Amino acid sequence: MKVATDTQRPVAASDVLGTNQTGMRAQNEQLVLTLIRRHGALSKSEIARLTQLSAQTVSVIMRSLEDEGLLLRGEPQRGRVGQPSVPMTLNPRGALFLGLKIGRRSVEVVLADFLGQILDRRMQIHAYPDYDAVLAFVLEAVEALADTLGKAERDRIAGLGIAMPFKLWDWAPVIGVAPATMDPWKTRDITRDLEARLPLPIFLQNDATAACSAELVFGSGERSPDFLHFYVAFFVGGGVVLDGRLFQGRSGNAGAVGSMPVPDRSGRIRQLIDLASLAVLEARLIARGLDPALLWNSPERWDLPPDLVEEWVDQAGEGIAHAIHSALAVIDFPVVKIDGWLPADLRAALAARVRDKLAGLDLTGLDMPAIHEGTMGPDARAIGAASQPLLGRFIMGYTR
Repeated sequence: MKVATDTQRPVAASDVLGTNQTGMRAQNEQLVLTLIRRHGALSKSEIARLTQLSAQTVSVIMRSLEDEGLLLRGEPQRGRVGQPSVPMTLNPRGALFLGLKIGRRSVEVVLADFLGQILDRRMQIHAYPDYDAVLAFVLEAVEALADTLGKAERDRIAGLGIAMPFKLWDWAPVIGVAPATMDPWKTRDITRDLEARLPLPIFLQNDATAACSAELVFGSGERSPDFLHFYVAFFVGGGVVLDGRLFQGRSGNAGAVGSMPVPDRSGRIRQLIDLASLAVLEARLIARGLDPALLWNSPERWDLPPDLVEEWVDQAGEGIAHAIHSALAVIDFPVVKIDGWLPADLRAALAARVRDKLAGLDLTGLDMPAIHEGTMGPDARAIGAASQPLLGRFIMGYTR
């Protein structure tokens, strides 16, 4: 049995069937919230039909969720025989989440609502992520964001998720600092340091995986239960979605597409990060005597030399196309999504270039996937970070 709509990802029967057994209330509550998130407003009778829970069980669950402020009651829908149907929707302010994005050139903390909308943010640009400076900024930012809320809403903050590159210390030479400068990231634990200072559950996820998670949970437009996700930032990274779930792998680093070997234009085998990362564009700006801050201050619009942009788009598009080619030989992804810390026009140009380059490769024995732009854009990693406490407590069936 599959339950789906044209705009929502397919849902396996094991994801939507509830249990009437005592002691499973928390699981059933997650199930109800997940179904409403996927399908939109649902009545008690519709939820009972989807989950095969008894009408009494559904009534108790939805009353509890409404009392907790997680659901809002809509206007009764009349015109049918019997009692009018009352649709229930998620309350955007029913739960709040903090997302921390630690990048090579910036650190950002966002406050997001139950629907994944960013309510407020604090951001700081840096030459490199100094551990103590990042920790101090995060603590100040969390306090400042909490202070924008009344006490009742402050108590609704359900946790803080962290999105950051794994093994951040390995990238010291590329960032442009001495390896010893990044040693604290190797010897200290940002999760434990925040847990010791904040009265919140703390979650950690690779930054590119978090961006993929944001696309899966909150992304708009056409959806597929299986897709490969590329996220272009200082380094390019990625994520894998299989059967409508984020596949993180044994180490949580599945979809590490930046490490994939691909040929450059001379035929030399390189890692994708050497061809399709914004670090490459930054280096070319510096070589031309231009300020690289043009890339990091804002992703809305970049006033860059057209020839540099065209050269980077062509190289990045070709590299990503080769990476997709290799990935298709392992998993037949029907869809590939291209997103990143990029202005909208540049993201569209990159996706189009990837499509053209992939079509020019020998795909014998493989199926050409659809190449789509991602829909979360520059905020994907921060929203993905904020989604971690949401996934951990209020949603089921999105990760494995």
